[in-house]
Amino acid sequence: MDQIVRDVASLIKCKNKKMIIGISGHGASGKTTFAKKLIHLLGEDEVNYINTDPYIVDSNLRKQTLISYEYKGERHEGKIMACHPSAHHRNALERDVQMIRSSFDFYTIGTHYLESILISARKRISIIEGMSVAFTNLNLYDRTIYLYTNEETELMRRSERDVFERGMDLDYLRRTHQERRIQYDVFMHAYHRDFDIVIKNSNENFILEKSK
Repeated sequence: MDQIVRDVASLIKCKNKKMIIGISGHGASGKTTFAKKLIHLLGEDEVNYINTDPYIVDSNLRKQTLISYEYKGERHEGKIMACHPSAHHRNALERDVQMIRSSFDFYTIGTHYLESILISARKRISIIEGMSVAFTNLNLYDRTIYLYTNEETELMRRSERDVFERGMDLDYLRRTHQERRIQYDVFMHAYHRDFDIVIKNSNENFILEKSK
């Protein structure tokens, strides 16, 4: 993946204009790692960065919202997960991307887990990273990147992150994991077709599926 990040950084550096980069994909797909490596290559002082987690509807509300859907001829019902378009404040994110494009300074949404920071119109590069990007108008971005991984890799990465770092119950994670993957397929994954760059990855390798 490092070579892909370097190629994207080189492309951005050679463009003598303001650019907004949208990075999205599945949970635990490596999108945050990709964004951080890209920021490192471009220089942290030169880049605005927005993590889109604050644009996701609160998990306590989502747990109370049940949806039904069909997958491979079978009917499913469960809580709405973050891979569903309705779980995102898309209009708010599009408003903020438009603010960047119009060269306004503003502060990001602050939460109990993420401090509000200044987005500066003086910085040439802005990186917007998170699942919410997939559900916004991709024409707002100058370059879009989508990452995804297989079910086994996601479960392994989520176990390391959500259980050991965030204290999630391992049995709960395993019980909900398959339904999460089904919702990815039903509600989110088709959006990858509209991205400029698509990367499939696992802990073993990275495959550049699309680049334009």
